[in-house]
Amino acid sequence: MFTGIIQEIGRVRRIDRSGSMYNLDIISDGIYKDIKVGDSVAVNGACLTVTSKAGAVMAFNVMAETVRRTSLSALRENDKANLEGSLKAGGTIDGHFVLGHVDCVGIIKSVSKTGGEFAIRIGYPGEFDNLAVDKGSIAIEGVSLTVSRAKDTGTLEVHIIPHTLTHTTLDTKRPGDAVNLEFDILGKYIAKQRGTGNQTRLTEGFLKSKGF
Repeated sequence: MFTGIIQEIGRVRRIDRSGSMYNLDIISDGIYKDIKVGDSVAVNGACLTVTSKAGAVMAFNVMAETVRRTSLSALRENDKANLEGSLKAGGTIDGHFVLGHVDCVGIIKSVSKTGGEFAIRIGYPGEFDNLAVDKGSIAIEGVSLTVSRAKDTGTLEVHIIPHTLTHTTLDTKRPGDAVNLEFDILGKYIAKQRGTGNQTRLTEGFLKSKGF
């Protein structure tokens, strides 16, 4: 589990395909020191397992299906990547619960900047409309953000502060770019309950039963 608070921006050293798997090597400036083989790392919001380490280089094996269904398919050598190590017991949750399981790939429709305010409009498959709500949480490329507008079918908008821009890869995004989207897990549980007619209340006991 992750929080959507990016710990550092890594750089892709290598990405190539070997049979049904991709090999992804990422150079890390800092988090590699606390990461060991077998640990989970969110790379642009996709939960991956570290298969080996060589100094500051962390290696991952990625299934072709994962690459196909995420924005990892757009990665090239020397590209930047958002990195976050998994949440440890007793750690603080400054963002929101992020699982690293990408729901879909969104496409940036527009990027605008007014004064110190940076806004991104993203299109996504309409089947996820019930999970995108105004002021709700969403992870975009692994970054925990708040939806500022979700009134149009298949479209949402987020506003990003300068600090987040300079500490993530979001400042490099342009219209037409693909981004990983993970909708709020709590919203998914509620949507499923409503869809099945189950009116179980969202209580502390219910959340604990789901691992929160």
